[in-house]
Amino acid sequence: MMNFRYRTHTNAWPGFVDLFSNLVIILIFLMIVFVFLWTTTSVFNKSSGAKAIAQLRQANASQAATIEQITTNEQASKRMLTLAQTEITNLTRQNTNLATQLDEANRSINDLATAYENKLAQLQTQDAQTQAMIADLTKQLTQANADKAKTAQLQQERNRLEADMVAQRTQLLEQLATLQSALDAAEEKSRNQEIQYVEMSSRLNRALADKVAELNDVAKYQSDFYKAVKLAMGDRTTITTEGDRFIVNSDILFPSGAYTLSPAGKKQLHAIASVIKDMENKIPTDIDWIIRVDGHTDSKAVIPGTCDYKNNTELSLLRATAVVNELANAGVSRRRLIPSGFGELHPIELGSDAKSLQQNRRIELQLTNR
Repeated sequence: MMNFRYRTHTNAWPGFVDLFSNLVIILIFLMIVFVFLWTTTSVFNKSSGAKAIAQLRQANASQAATIEQITTNEQASKRMLTLAQTEITNLTRQNTNLATQLDEANRSINDLATAYENKLAQLQTQDAQTQAMIADLTKQLTQANADKAKTAQLQQERNRLEADMVAQRTQLLEQLATLQSALDAAEEKSRNQEIQYVEMSSRLNRALADKVAELNDVAKYQSDFYKAVKLAMGDRTTITTEGDRFIVNSDILFPSGAYTLSPAGKKQLHAIASVIKDMENKIPTDIDWIIRVDGHTDSKAVIPGTCDYKNNTELSLLRATAVVNELANAGVSRRRLIPSGFGELHPIELGSDAKSLQQNRRIELQLTNR
């Protein structure tokens, strides 16, 4: 806020002029007294009386001229004093007007400064509210982008699965077309060779029956396998079953962000290896079965440059490979083990809280056909 200050100076010129006039009057009075005394003394001096009178006249004339000049100067001084007083009065009036204007200007400036400060405070409040709104919208946008990215990944995986299903369906249709062609050819031949057609149909039915029996055998051993694993693990809460596979929590197998097995993880895998070796002795050799070891991670992105793997898919494959190697070291045949890594593409929990992320970090083992 700006303040204007002014100072009124006292003018000493009128007092000086009055003092000067009084001094001149006193000087004239003293000269008159001196001339009178000198004249009186000289008149009574007979020897120099005439000469003194002449000198007195001359001095009187000179003094009269001096007095006249002094009177003229005094009048001029009074006129100058009057003009000076008038000018001082005008200046005083102008100074008063200027002081009034300055006061009004100060009040106006103070009012403007107060209004400016109020407006500035209001704008600062609005700016703070705007910044808070922008921060909230940015947070919402970030969450929306994260959800959109996750949805895009899930949609991509869905498209991939659909493409695989279409490819498998196409392959099955081709096989059915091949079988139908063979069946048509067999029917064509059966018109003349009924016995051969019956024999061919019998072989085909037997082959299909053998394939179905093989699948049923694998399903039967799957049940035995999962029961044996649950029995071997006891009451451990780190291993659960879901459908045709069982799930091992990765946190008990690996430290955070690593793919080197922990001692506790190796101990659990050795117990599972014993079950798999028993199954190798129980499952007939004509059944081509494998243990799929699938690695899965949570949705936290890998920070570039901090690890020796580029993304979660590589980490999940490295962990699955570490599990396969440990099972093989425990005596399981390597040809029965196939590792694979899916990263964060197949979560079992879609939440982003710590519990959901922990459940998504897992190793899944599944007994299936090759």
